Amino acid sequence: MKSLIKILVIAVVLVAVSCKKDTAPNYQFMPNMYESAGYETYGEAAFPNGVEAQVPAEGSIPRGFVPFDIENSTAGYELAKATLKSPLDSTQVDLERGKEIYNIYCGICHGNKGKGQGNLVKREKILGIPSYDDAGRAINEGSIYHTIYYGKNAMGSYANQLNEEERWQVVSYVLKLKADLEK
Repeated sequence: MKSLIKILVIAVVLVAVSCKKDTAPNYQFMPNMYESAGYETYGEAAFPNGVEAQVPAEGSIPRGFVPFDIENSTAGYELAKATLKSPLDSTQVDLERGKEIYNIYCGICHGNKGKGQGNLVKREKILGIPSYDDAGRAINEGSIYHTIYYGKNAMGSYANQLNEEERWQVVSYVLKLKADLEK
C-alpha cells in the first residue's frame, strides 16, 4: 500500500512537471487588458458621428490663465511702468519664494545679486546685461512685470514658465535686489 501511494505521488509530480511549458504563456483571464483594439485617432470606428479635431471656442480662456491687457510695445511698456501696481499686499509677498524662482529663471543672466553678472555673462555667452541700480534704468514694479511677461531686447518672455503670482513674487524680489544695490 505504501509503495502504491509513493508511485501515485511520483506519477502526479511527473505529470505536473511534464505539462509545464516555459515557451508558451499561461492563461489570460482578461485578454482585453493585454491586447487592446487599436483605433484610428479620429476614424470612423472610434467616432461614428464623424468627430474631428476640435479647436477651442472663440474668446475662450484656458483654466488658470489671466489675460494681460497691456500690449507688447514701447507704449505698453511705458503704460505699465506708469500705472501697473502689484496686487500682492505685504503679507502675500514671499521674498524667499521670489528668490528661489529668481535664481532658477533670472540669475543665470542677471546674477544672483542683480548686478548683471550671471554665469552666462561671465562666460561671454550673453553680453550687455545691465545692473538693476544703473542710473539709466529707472525700473519699477510695472516695468519689471511687463518685461517678465513679454521680454525685452535679447530677453525672452517668461509668461509660459511663471504664473501671475510667481511673476509678482519675482518682481518683489527684483525690487529688493535693486534696493540692496542702491544702499
